[in-house]
This record gives sequence, structure tokens and C-alpha cells, in this order.
Amino acid sequence: MNIESYRDYCLAKPGTTEHLPFDENTLVFKVMDKMFALANMLNFTSINLKCDPEWAVELRENHTAIKPGFHMSKKHWNTVVLDGSLSDKFIHELIDHSYDQVVKGLTKKKQQELLSLSR
Repeated sequence: MNIESYRDYCLAKPGTTEHLPFDENTLVFKVMDKMFALANMLNFTSINLKCDPEWAVELRENHTAIKPGFHMSKKHWNTVVLDGSLSDKFIHELIDHSYDQVVKGLTKKKQQELLSLSR
């Protein structure tokens, strides 16, 4: 996976916007103003993704390329190292899960707003 395909995949999700809130290198993707993915654009070697806490532990135990979230809540975030050991399809599934976790946590009003954007 390269930065362009990662960016395209994230931006294709309804209600997604991109931001540079931390510095000029850290690209953040948000759904309805809530962060679901981030990565360094200049050194694209990993992605931070939100994850269900129980699944996060399981993923870390089964994949050496998945670690507790770097500079993030270790309970709710994973860092996915892009070392080639995980398929793009699996990384897409992890991005989807992260997006879904954030959407699930939105208020009903924000979820309805998002639903109207996807139609």
C-alpha cells in the first residue's frame, strides 16, 4: 500500500475529510469530525487506526505488524506497520473497522447526518 491508495481509500468513505491538525506531515482522516486514521505522509511506514479493545489485543497477538497505538490510547488504537506482511485487503478491513468504530460512537443526530450524505 502506498500513501496515494491509502488516501483514496479513506476519502471514498462517506463523510470523510482530511486534515493536518498536528503538523504538516501527519495526515488525519475524520468522519463527521472524529478521527479514524492517521499516518505520516513523508515517512509512510505505518497507519494508526481505531479498534475495538478486545480485537485490538487479538490482532497484536496474531500479527507482529500490529502494535499498540503510537502516541495514542493503547486501548483503542493500533499502529499498523506497513512492512509487507499484511495484505492491502486486510489493511482495508482494518480501515473499515476503524471507520465503523467511530461511526458507531457518533450521536444519533450525527449518524443520521452521515446517512443522508451517503445517499
